[in-house]
Formats: sequence, structure tokens, C-alpha cells
Amino acid sequence: MTPFLTWYFTLTLLGLLTFPLAYRLFPTLPDRGYTLARAAGLLLWGYVFWLFTSFGLSRNDLGGILLALTVLIALSLWSLYTDHSPLITFFKSNLPLILTTETLFLLAFAFLAFARSANPELASTEKPMELMFINSILRSETFPPQDAWLSGYAISYYYFGYVMTAMLARIASIPGSMAHNLMTSLIFALGAIGSFGIVYNLLALRFTHHASRNSQSVMRNTDSETRPSSLIPSSLLAPIFLLLVSNFETVLEVLHRLGLFWKKDAAGVFTSPFWTWLDMKELSQPPVEPFGWMPDRYLWWWRASRVIQDYDMLGGHREVIDEFPFFSFLLGDLHPHVLAIPFGLLAVSVALNIFLGAWKDRKIELLGVQLDINPPGFFFAALTLGGLAFLNTWDILIAAALIVSAYTLWRASQYGWNGSRLEDLFFLGIPLGILSLILYLPFYLGFSSQAGGIIPNFMYPTRGMHFWVMWGTLLIPIFSLLLFYWMKTPARPNWKLGFTIGLGLTFILALLTLVLGLVATIVEKDLVNGLLASFNMTASQFLGATTERRLNHIGSLITLLMVLIPTLAFLFAGNEEPDSSPTAHPTSNTPRNSNLVSHPSSFVLLLLTLGALLVLAPEFVFLRDQFGYRINTVFKFYYQAWMLWSLTAAFGVGCLSQSLRGFTFANVGFRLLTALVIFCGLLYPIFGLMTKTENFKPTFGYNLDDFARIQRDNPDDAAGIQFLLTQPEGVVAEAIGGSYSYYARISTFTGYPTVLGWPGHEAQWRGGYELHGTRENDILMLYTTARWEEAQAIIEKYGIRYIFIGNLERGSMRINEEKFALRLQPIFQQGGTVIYKAP
Repeated sequence: MTPFLTWYFTLTLLGLLTFPLAYRLFPTLPDRGYTLARAAGLLLWGYVFWLFTSFGLSRNDLGGILLALTVLIALSLWSLYTDHSPLITFFKSNLPLILTTETLFLLAFAFLAFARSANPELASTEKPMELMFINSILRSETFPPQDAWLSGYAISYYYFGYVMTAMLARIASIPGSMAHNLMTSLIFALGAIGSFGIVYNLLALRFTHHASRNSQSVMRNTDSETRPSSLIPSSLLAPIFLLLVSNFETVLEVLHRLGLFWKKDAAGVFTSPFWTWLDMKELSQPPVEPFGWMPDRYLWWWRASRVIQDYDMLGGHREVIDEFPFFSFLLGDLHPHVLAIPFGLLAVSVALNIFLGAWKDRKIELLGVQLDINPPGFFFAALTLGGLAFLNTWDILIAAALIVSAYTLWRASQYGWNGSRLEDLFFLGIPLGILSLILYLPFYLGFSSQAGGIIPNFMYPTRGMHFWVMWGTLLIPIFSLLLFYWMKTPARPNWKLGFTIGLGLTFILALLTLVLGLVATIVEKDLVNGLLASFNMTASQFLGATTERRLNHIGSLITLLMVLIPTLAFLFAGNEEPDSSPTAHPTSNTPRNSNLVSHPSSFVLLLLTLGALLVLAPEFVFLRDQFGYRINTVFKFYYQAWMLWSLTAAFGVGCLSQSLRGFTFANVGFRLLTALVIFCGLLYPIFGLMTKTENFKPTFGYNLDDFARIQRDNPDDAAGIQFLLTQPEGVVAEAIGGSYSYYARISTFTGYPTVLGWPGHEAQWRGGYELHGTRENDILMLYTTARWEEAQAIIEKYGIRYIFIGNLERGSMRINEEKFALRLQPIFQQGGTVIYKAP
């Protein structure tokens, strides 16, 4: 409980310290950045600490962390000193918002911490890797931090989120194995208040917009149903859609468990045309009798993150990851895409702030180009954008696109839409991108990207049914919002432009696929010929077969166009966003500065557009990496799209809930449909938590520290690890094995570098196996050779201080221990575990 409270009060204090800065940075947002203050503070605090430590201005210790915090406090005090009276007024007039934010943060943090304490294991997937990063940073004196899985080298990965985790771990004096679970819970809580704040701001801006243009709305300003505080319940839908609502796969799990659509044939074997047609791995297999209603298949909850099924031209299955936020939190994953959630929301708020013209009071002139953005705003936008790249490099492109698009839309609303608006994209985007790189330059100097270009996607179109299983819980509210716009907008949607851009982008992506394929036949002729030969096809046969497959699986593309085309048509409509007030009339024609939707909801349409493009892109292309197919591109793009579309869905439900009144078919039907969608979306977290926590009756009790698992399952290893943590740091020799395993456990839990941890992951991070050299063979030789001279040479080559021999080493190698026993000092021994110290 003490570590939880320490983290809670630290982040709460951090939010209060940062709010004066946020208040100045977000002048156009109704919440003035209050819901974002914790995330902004953590970003600024972490950045100053990382920068100072990277340049040797401080050390990676508690003193360095407090020094960075002092800088943040100084900035906040300066901001507070210049003018504090508006802050007092803000707190007095926004008490419901503040109380809701604080309550939501505490409840969300406590909820997930409680869930993680019932299932704190960090043994599966890439959680050992994440723990290694945290402990490596805790053991490093300076930055870049050492890579505990490759002695002598620094981490070559986006590690900013783990720096933040290590900071908070040191503040609370807790081990990395506990900090991992607390940080997962903290990200959940920061995501909850961040998403709540964004949707609250959008709904409040919409209300203010209507009130300012309609005298009757102004008269109703004191009505409890329409004043901004009444928007809080609707705004709470944002964390529900972002963090809790999941895809429809659990509904299918329940139907499958009930035995629906299965029949026994004459031989007594279950068959089902429906489940065969659906084609979703385990769900295609007959259910086990007796039937029930709650999924109980081993790892049933994993299938929800693997809904989409890809096959090559021979029918070989290719795994696709379509993860969504609650899957990550149920798994207990602290991967960069999870760590980036609150800071991605911060970037959305920066974009909204720019869209509203917040930083136009002073201008910046760069290379003869004048930008309608003041220096503090420009700097903070670059800091946020660069921080996202440092947190999860995949996020930088969509965040940059969102920010520059928001700036362009604001400029268009002020000066009209013409060719110069396209220039705005580059005039802001290029200097902003350059500054974001400069601010985090020490990171890029040691970073090796695994991306190797763009590959055309001929073989893997997404089936429409799989697409709807994945996205249906968000698409239904989104289509409801689009239908509302269509029925109620006083403007004439620009269908011509919507169709032109929507179909044009699709055509461009399809053309890009063909061009990339043609280039590949020239540049990588042998590779292409080998691929065609493996399918026993000519190029024309391959193109014909893949085109036929795409046409057969056209449902996902049609759905995306049904989202994209009307969204663009409404975004570029001639008049304002739909007004459900009694004075609004479909034929009204309110004067405007431009033909752009001059309304906060146009920002929502921008979110919807960018989300659609993220989902559309992997239908035609994917990034080249070590996998060779679209598994990672779908994973990363879909995850970002979920954030954008969940905000849109929450806004849509909130918007319609405020607009639809009375016992009408539209109102009742919408509310029933929304309730059904949310109910179906919440089945996954409910059943998933029951499964993962053993109905909240964990066999080994509640504990946030995963090290208790090691003490329970491998007590000798645990004792050895605890002993090493009392000794001077040094390179540890331990058994080398495959990824996603118990190998590299000593370096993972101590943070002390080993010669080589998970070879596959190190190759993935560094773009190949070159740096591995002979490490794996050398360690095998170290343990197995009978000749001391050979062992001594290896010890000296890698500077090995500790040689760990436990059950894993004894079970994976034929160890010759005699040479160590004769010449080295055994500094620890318990059971079958021995640690030798090299001279």
C-alpha cells in the first residue's frame, strides 16, 4: 500500500505543480489543461532529468531526479508569480471538473493496481524485456543507459517511458519488479483523465459555440441539463471507450461456449458452417461439452488480440496483432505503445489547442516564413512530439500529422481555404519536426531503427467480418454520429470533395502497391522470383489471384470508405456543424469565413479521418521489419487508431445524448443501441479479469511485486539475485536461450549486464546479429570447457565478474564446474545455485 500511496501523492503533487504552466499553455481549452497536468509534468520532469543526466549535469540518482524536479518547480513558480489570480478563479468556478478528475484518477489507479496485484506475473510475452530496461536504467550511472542483455553497449530502443518508470521507482524506493506493475496502473489512470479531459473540452466547446450563436441557448445557460458541468457524465464515456470497451470477440466466445450454431452430424461430430466461415482459429474448433456461458478455454482472452486472419497464397497462416488498450492492461504489458498512451492524448490536446488558435498572440519567423504560433507553444509542441518519438517511435508520424493538420484547419478558418494552406503543412511541419529531433538528439545518436522501407501488401486484405469484429464497438457510435451530422447539419456536405479525396487516397494507395511491386521485381528480383516460385505462380497469375482475393474481401474497404467519405464531406461542408436547437433549420445559411466547418466538432472529424487512414494504410502497404509481413504495422497503426476513434465514439455518444430528447424513436433507439454496444464491449474486461485473477481469489494472494513469483518458484535463483544486489555491479555470465523464456533472468532482475540475453530481441533492436559476434558460443565454451585457459580468456574478453550457475545452467549445458571451483572464489551457494567471482 505504501508504494501505491507514494506514487499517487507524487503524481498528484506533480499535477498541481505543473498546472500553472498548463494553464498558460492551454488558454483555449475549457479545462485549461488541468486534466493533462500530470502527463505534462511527467513529460517535462522526465525530459529535464534525462537531458541533464545525458550531458553529465547530474547523475542518475535521487539527487538528479530532485534537481530536475526543482527546475520544473522553478518554471511553475515563475508562471504562478506573474499572475495567479486567474488560477484561483478557475478552481472556484470549476470545482465539479476538478473533483471528477481527482476522483477518476484515484479510482482508475487503484482499480488497475488492485487487478495487477491479483496477477502480477512478468514472465510472459515481452514483460521480462520491459523489466530489464527498468532495472538497467536503475543501475546505470549516466545516460544512455547500459543494455543489461548486451554487455558493453547502451540500450538501442525507445526507452523514455522506462526512464520515467525508474524515476518513480527510485522516489518510492521500490524494485523494478514492483514499479513495472505500478507504472502499468499509472498509465491506465493518466489515460483515463487525459481522455476524459479531451472529450469534456470538445463537448464544452460545442456547448459554448451553440450558446454564443443562439440567444435561446444563452437563455438556457443556467439550465442544469445544458450548463458545462452537466457534460461531465457524458465525458466519462471517453475512458470507458478508450480503456475498457473492447472488440466483439468476447461475444463470439460466449456464443461458442453456449454451443450456438453447432450441430452434430451422423457420426456425432460437431460441425458448423457459420464458425467455419468465420474462420477465427480456436473458434473454428467444436466447443467442449457440457456447454456453458463463460469462456473457459485456456488463454481464451488472447484470441481477442488476434482477430484478423491473414493467409499467404498457399493457405499458410500469418499472425496479425490487433491489440487494443484493455488487452494490454489485462496482459500487464508495459511496452512502449502502452507507455505512450497519456502522452499521445497530450499531443491530441496540443493539436486541439492549436486548432482553436491558442498560440496566435505572437508569431515566429523561421527562414523568412511567419508562423501564427508563439515561441512557448512551438517549443512545447516540439517537446511533446519528440517525447512521443522517444516513447514509441511509431507514434510520431500520426502525432505530427494531427498537429500540422490542426494548424492548417485553423489557418483555413481564419484566412480561407486555398493553395497556401498546403504550404502551412510544411511551414509548420518541417521546423517542428527538426526541433523535436534536436531536443532529443542524444537519443537518436545511439538509436538503430529496425524499419527498412515500405513493402506492398498484395496478399493480405482484411475480411469485412473480421474488421467488424475488431472495430464494431467503435464503428457503431461513429456511424451514429455521422448519421446525426447528415440529418441535422444546416450546411451542404461537400460530397464531391469527400468522394474525390476518399476514393483518390484509396486509388493512390492501390497505385503505390503496384509501383512498389514493380520496383521490387527490378531491385529485388531474386527475392520476388523466389516468392513466386514458392507459390508456383507467374507474376500475372499472382496479381490476378491477389486481386480476386481483395475483391472477395472487399467488406473492410467498403466500411472504411463509408467512414472516410462522409467524414471528409462534413469536414469541408459549407456551413456549421449540426445544431439541434429549435431555431436550427436545414436550409439555414450562416455566413462563414471559409468553406471549412468552423466548429470544435471539425476537430473530431479530423481525428476520425486520421484514424481511418491509419486503418486503411495496412490494407495496401506495411513497413518492412524482421517479420516480413504486416503483423507489426497493423499492431501499431490499429493501436493509434483505437485512441483516435475511441475519442470520436465517446464524443459522438455524448453529443447525441445532449441533443436527442424526448420519447422518440431516434432517442430511444440510439440509447438502447449504445447501451448494447457498451455492454458487449465490456464483456471482455469483465470475463478477462475473472479469468486472470481467478475470480479475484488469487492462489498466492495479492502482491504487486513479481519477484515473489521467483522466490516461490525458484528460491535458489531468488536468493542468488538478492545476494548479487548487495555486491558491486559487474558483468554476469548466465545461460543464453531463446526469447519469451526464463533465460536472462539474472540480468533482468538485477539490471547487471550479461554477455548476451535474448539473442533474437537484441538482433531485432540493432538490425542484425553483427554485434553478437561469438558471444553465444563463448558463453557455452565458458561453462563447458575443461581448460581453465579457455575460460579465463573469455572472462577477460567480456570483463565478467560473476559466473552464475543455477538449475537453468545445469539443465541446458554440460557444465564443467571443476575449473571454477579450483581457481575462483564461490561467494554464494544455496541448493544447486553457486555464484563464482572472477578476479
